[in-house]
Amino acid sequence: MARIQVTRSISLDESELQETATRASGPGGQHVNTTDSAVILRFDVAGSPSLPDAVKRRLSKLAGSRMTADGVLVLRGEGSRSQFANRQEVRDRLIAMIADATIVARARKPTRPTRAARERRIDAKQRRSGVKAGRGKWQE
Repeated sequence: MARIQVTRSISLDESELQETATRASGPGGQHVNTTDSAVILRFDVAGSPSLPDAVKRRLSKLAGSRMTADGVLVLRGEGSRSQFANRQEVRDRLIAMIADATIVARARKPTRPTRAARERRIDAKQRRSGVKAGRGKWQE
């Protein structure tokens, strides 16, 4: 079977993807009612031997509601009138999602404001307080 290259180190076997064609929704008249141009792609993330466990976890977070309870990612493509174009679009989206899941976010280092920043903040508060205090009733 052919392999789909996702990154340099990750490639998927075509047998891991299940694609079904179905009728698309929306406008299109008789054409949309008679052709199965929409494509539904199912990819078993939990059972995939091609993905490392860390990528599987990040991909399930990225997928959100597109992931079923048993770990299957379901993508639907119906943007084009062509089944081939919809199939390619769904595969491209899957590849992009997996590529995004391979990127590890750097941990944020907690920082504290500098002394100068704290002093500027206090000075600004005092100036603003003076402005507001000057808005009181006028005294003779």
